[in-house]
Amino acid sequence: MSPSAPKAVVILSVLLCLSACKKPPAPQPQASIRDIMVSEVDPSADALWASVGSTVTASGTVDRSPRTDADWQTVRRYAITLTEAPNLLVIPGRKVAGVGQTTDDNSTPGIQKPDVIQAQIAADRPRFERLAKGLQLAGLKALKAVDAKDPAALIDAGAALDEACEACHRTYWYPNSPEPKAPDASLSGVKP
Repeated sequence: MSPSAPKAVVILSVLLCLSACKKPPAPQPQASIRDIMVSEVDPSADALWASVGSTVTASGTVDRSPRTDADWQTVRRYAITLTEAPNLLVIPGRKVAGVGQTTDDNSTPGIQKPDVIQAQIAADRPRFERLAKGLQLAGLKALKAVDAKDPAALIDAGAALDEACEACHRTYWYPNSPEPKAPDASLSGVKP
């Protein structure tokens, strides 16, 4: 072996290490925030909210909650989605909406256009990340309730989820939307 052979081995080892130690490529988001909301967050939140509650009927109150292990496992999948979707929402470079997409109810007064929302997120990225973290924490609260098979805690988690959703939506989606008017009590026959 020649005296330059060990040097060549060292150089080759360093080059191999440098190529292997490269930073992996950054995630390349394909779906928009709207896509993730419509396909993951909304259906999971709706299903979680619908999984527990009470309905008053003429024959009494009917309580609903997961009863079997399979029921709880189904609700657990929704909670997992709500804990992980926020990680997808905050991937840098993700657009609010894809080409040709609009926000839901975009003809309603106060609903913002995707380009306006995108600019707001860009102007205060930490705020957007904190709001996404609020969604994740609500999902974790739901997951804890599911794992404890505790319907009351799941109702509380549903309230936390609603607060997290509204905090973000009122910041970006409909911050200028007029508050809905309270129903007219005279129409229901109930006196205030």
